Amino acid sequence: MTYESYLAGTPLVVTAALTGGVHGKEANPNLPETPKEIGRAAAAAEAAGASVVHLHAREPNGERSFATERFQEIDDEIRRHADDVIIQHSTGGTGAPDADRHLPLRTDPPPEMASLDMGPLNRYDHLTSENTRGLVDSLHDEMRDRGIKPELEVFNDGHLNEVHGLLDRRDLADPVYTTLIFGPGTLTPPRPRNFLNAIDNLPEGALFNTLGFGRHQLPFATMGTLLGGHVRVGLEDNVYYREGELATSNAQLVERVVRIADELGRDVATPDEARDILGLDP
Repeated sequence: MTYESYLAGTPLVVTAALTGGVHGKEANPNLPETPKEIGRAAAAAEAAGASVVHLHAREPNGERSFATERFQEIDDEIRRHADDVIIQHSTGGTGAPDADRHLPLRTDPPPEMASLDMGPLNRYDHLTSENTRGLVDSLHDEMRDRGIKPELEVFNDGHLNEVHGLLDRRDLADPVYTTLIFGPGTLTPPRPRNFLNAIDNLPEGALFNTLGFGRHQLPFATMGTLLGGHVRVGLEDNVYYREGELATSNAQLVERVVRIADELGRDVATPDEARDILGLDP
């Protein structure tokens, strides 16, 4: 692979990670938690330029939920408020039985995309998200059976190996879509050279999405845009607009990366263009 091959004129797919499943309004009062709040946030993010929304569900008290019914409520609100945005459910999480991890895939209709964590990672001081190969394979198989595009979440270099292993075990539809994630802890250290190495180690023909946690969100989104990848921003990954200033909304974070893409001369994908780029069924 050469970096020049990424610089062709493919429009930028912007994903907005709207809420997450860990921090809530105590971290930023503008973070959406209820289905209605998430639906309106999705519509605003789409209007700002996002073509994909990455979703977690929450219980009424704000805690993480894997329940199909909670995802269904969110999807219904998004379809009520948004135009044509691509819905992507999270299957990642810590401390939930493997069976629960499948529940976000079972809405009617199913989401067009779903995340698939590629291996274990530590969370806080006492939690580990295991993501065994058996679980990864079973989630992939249900995604395949339900016509859901997997978004392979790569938190470190070991997970890059797991991407290649999954391709050895399973037949993934082209293009393979990965998210390269940078930050503290188990994540790949957020350095430009590590980003370039990660791109070099992707399977031939794989697309990459770019995710930097916290203060690394903006510089890595900019690098991802420059290198011809795609980008993810949003209040799940970063509650600040700049140091000491909380973001007012997911849409504000999307608007900024869209402005950057415009300054760099790169078009931003509409939802239909994103479907074509990602190989989603029309």
